[in-house]
Amino acid sequence: MYNVLLVEDDAQIRGVISDYFARRNKIALDLAVDGNDGLTKILNNTYDLIVLDIMMPGIDGFELCKIIRKRSDVPVVFLTGKVREEDTLYGYELGADDYIVKPFSIAVLHSKLIALLERTAKEEPARKILTSGDISLDPGKLEVKVADEAVDLPPKEYKILKYMLEHPGTCVTRKLLLAVAWDDDLYVAERVIDNRIKNLRKILGSEGARIKTVIGVGYRLD
Repeated sequence: MYNVLLVEDDAQIRGVISDYFARRNKIALDLAVDGNDGLTKILNNTYDLIVLDIMMPGIDGFELCKIIRKRSDVPVVFLTGKVREEDTLYGYELGADDYIVKPFSIAVLHSKLIALLERTAKEEPARKILTSGDISLDPGKLEVKVADEAVDLPPKEYKILKYMLEHPGTCVTRKLLLAVAWDDDLYVAERVIDNRIKNLRKILGSEGARIKTVIGVGYRLD
C-alpha cells in the first residue's frame, strides 16, 4: 500500500475521493483539512505522494509545496480549480509532478496517482541518512531521531539541524543559518538564531551538547 496525503479544504471533495480510494487497492489515504493541518501531518508522518489543493485558508498549496520541496523529493500533485496557464507553470516551477484541474474524473485521478507512485518507486535512489553521534536525520522521511527515538522539530530547527549535519565540524555563522532557515527574509534579526539553537539543544536532550557555540561567530556541530 502507498501512503498518500490529500490536503483539501472542501469537505465534499475530500469525502468523494476518500470513499472512492477506500474501495480500491494500493492507496491508503490520509486527509488534511487545510494547509496548516497538512504541514503538521507532513512533518510528523511519511508519505509516498502528496496531493495539494491550492486555494486554502492558512498556508496555501503553493506555499506548502515550497516547504515540501525544501525538505523532500516526495511526488506532489496539485488538484485545483485554478486554470490559468501562469498558475500551472508556476506550480511546475515549484516542483510539482502533475497538475489536475477541477472538475476531474476520480477514476482518472486514482489511475494517475498509481502510475506516478509506481514510477517514482522504481526511480527512487537510496536515501542518505545524516548522522552525528546518536542524532540521525532522514531527509526523505523528514524524520529526526535521537538514540533511535523519534523527536519532533519545528520547521526552522529542522532546517538548521539538517544544514549542520551536512557540514559537521564546520563553524556556521548566524547569517548563514538565517539564509538556510528563513530564505530571503531580510527582516529577521540574527539573534533569533540563538533562540532557535537553544530550543534545538533542548529537544535533542543530551545530544544537544554536540552543538557548540563559537563566540562572536556562530555555531558548530561536533
